[in-house]
Amino acid sequence: MSQRSEVGTEVLDRISALLPELEKRAQECEDQRRIPVETIASLDEVGFFKLMQPAQWGGYEVDPVTYYEAVRRIASACGSTGWVSSILGIHNWHLALFPQQAQEEVWGKDPSTRIGSSYAPMGMGEVVDGGYKVNGEWHWSSGCDHADWTFVGGPVFKNGKPVDFVSYLLPRSDYEIRDVWHVSGLKGTGSNTLVIKDAFVPSHRMLSFRAMATGTSPGLEVNTAPVYKMPWGTIHPTVISTPVVGMGYGAYAAHVEAQGKRVRAAYAGEKAKDDPFGKVRIAEAASDIDAAWRQLSGNVQDEYDLILAGNEVPMELRLRARRDQVRASSRSISAIDRLFEAAGARALDSDQPLQRFWRDAHAGRVHAANDAERAYQAFANGEFGIPIGDTMV
Repeated sequence: MSQRSEVGTEVLDRISALLPELEKRAQECEDQRRIPVETIASLDEVGFFKLMQPAQWGGYEVDPVTYYEAVRRIASACGSTGWVSSILGIHNWHLALFPQQAQEEVWGKDPSTRIGSSYAPMGMGEVVDGGYKVNGEWHWSSGCDHADWTFVGGPVFKNGKPVDFVSYLLPRSDYEIRDVWHVSGLKGTGSNTLVIKDAFVPSHRMLSFRAMATGTSPGLEVNTAPVYKMPWGTIHPTVISTPVVGMGYGAYAAHVEAQGKRVRAAYAGEKAKDDPFGKVRIAEAASDIDAAWRQLSGNVQDEYDLILAGNEVPMELRLRARRDQVRASSRSISAIDRLFEAAGARALDSDQPLQRFWRDAHAGRVHAANDAERAYQAFANGEFGIPIGDTMV
């Protein structure tokens, strides 16, 4: 197993020190329907956004488990902040795979420039001279207000036929942000809609998902750190599950603290901490959340260790990682549900963190990367030797 770097440990320590500040801003985050600018500044200051950034741009190129550990801790304080930080932070990993010219355009003047995204194919690009003409409306771009560039996913059309599926990289001047984020969970993520009309994207600002799948991304010529050889089908879905697991840890801590002080009036003043059934729920929830994190991080570590040893990550392990990634989300949400059911009416109050974690975790569940049945089917297909249709592997 690889050792955590010194700089990775330092960033994690600084993030832990930042958590009380994030907890205090959680309600403000919901009220604003976006992450407060002060929070983004704090995450920048502690070095979070440098974790997955290439060394040539001042980044730390840490191992992936360190990155996800950072996200898990952030999400334990504020679900929306954990969600957005996870997504924005991994985009530095993604840009590292693009041609050097694209990286220079984004980071050449300011290495702290952030990139947003919406990868679902809600638009398309058409081959034109020197690049692509891109059109579409991409929903659910989390944290887009804090980014000066964006990735959007979609097919490439040539002569009226789709020939590839890619990510396009566009500057803020090429898209409109439509404020539509009025939701019940993950309220603070600001996951608004990006509208793109006839934007020209030069060839160097396009990256094929096929290139990422086959390890032939042009950015690997310069960015040679092992972390950039990790499979996209593990990196991206884990970005979505890790905040949910972090919310599980946050909900658990909030529940234990509240129950330690709670007196149950309906049961003749019984102290909640003396309720044997409540203790069972706490133990079960703790075990499931820990299991979720151990499997999620363990598979990522196994993949990374193989890469460090100069080996490829086999499909068997990638399928296992995908299986356990969706399972981690499901386990964490079920654990939060059990705690919430036993928390009492006071937990419904809008100033209580447990109800916020409950709403945020269920909101995270509806992301396509957490579509459990598809992931399980892909795993079983692999076991039977049947062709695998899931693109998130």
